[in-house]
Amino acid sequence: MAMKLLVVDDEPQVLRFVKTLLQSLGYEVLALTDSKEAARRVDREKFDGIFVDARMPDPDGFALTRVVRNSPSNAGVPIVMLTGYDDVETMRAGFRAGITFFIAKPPDVKKLGEMLRVFHGAMLMEKRSYVRLPLRTVVNCRTETRQFTCASLNLGEGGMLLDQSGDLEIGQELELRFSLPPNPHVLNPRARVVRKDPASHMAVQFVDLSDSDHKAIQAYIAGIVKG
Repeated sequence: MAMKLLVVDDEPQVLRFVKTLLQSLGYEVLALTDSKEAARRVDREKFDGIFVDARMPDPDGFALTRVVRNSPSNAGVPIVMLTGYDDVETMRAGFRAGITFFIAKPPDVKKLGEMLRVFHGAMLMEKRSYVRLPLRTVVNCRTETRQFTCASLNLGEGGMLLDQSGDLEIGQELELRFSLPPNPHVLNPRARVVRKDPASHMAVQFVDLSDSDHKAIQAYIAGIVKG
């Protein structure tokens, strides 16, 4: 499956150029001139990488980057800022907002290609963290005020989907306890609720995962994929 990229630039000519180049390299591209629409899309769609123009009508590239970094699904994606401003203050502001890479406008094909090689590696790492594999195991959940037991539906390096929400709210943190068959090792990560759906399923993102728990999840995923 092709990597899915979002490109946002209010200059149609630049937008077409970047979209055409990325598509020629095998990427799936959603190209938008409206940064408000882009902000809405990052809250409901998962992207593997995002390109933003620095200077756009509200929200500009810096504000849009902050929206991305606060979104449930795209907070960790690499973000490239397209900018005609290469001064230090612009770059500092970009890094503070959460920019991963900068590239000058108009984009130079050779430099963009070189940057994409690095960018692709960062996207693969991000995509791997969102891989979800079916997993049915008992999960004990505990908050400061209550405890309940549910079952997992799937698992990834970044989190898991549970079959009930326990009436928790999005953003609420909880402690999980579960094991990965056939390993008896008990994992005990902290997690945050990032999504709920009408079937009362609850998606949680790990926020404090020990090295041993992380390695156990990696080994489980690798074993399933390899097998």
